[in-house]
Amino acid sequence: MDRFEKGLEILKKLNDENSQELMENLKDIAPDLGRYVVEFPYGDIYARPGLDLKSREIATVAALTAMGNAQPQLKSHINGALNAGCSRGEVVEVIIQMAVYAGFPAAINGINAAKEVFRRIDGKIP
Repeated sequence: MDRFEKGLEILKKLNDENSQELMENLKDIAPDLGRYVVEFPYGDIYARPGLDLKSREIATVAALTAMGNAQPQLKSHINGALNAGCSRGEVVEVIIQMAVYAGFPAAINGINAAKEVFRRIDGKIP
């Protein structure tokens, strides 16, 4: 299996809907960027044996929360964390932990992103 196939398999497991949306959104302007996103993070890094997908998603949610400027990606990875086996409570705790290292604004924004993802999953927002 090549990098793209391996990456796409992992990405679909974590977030099939967003993987399709990502590729569709980039195909007319930067199809190579879509391929790179599948190959490098998912085909190379996420496929490494050192951590399971749940641990990788916890780290990703923490990093994106701390960055504070990647809300669409944070929402996608919150969804991915849930699909990788994280509970909602674990996602919330990871985000709260980031208040210590990234500040309260980043943590509050992260919690708001989680709230939106949870509400969408529960069918309360489209």
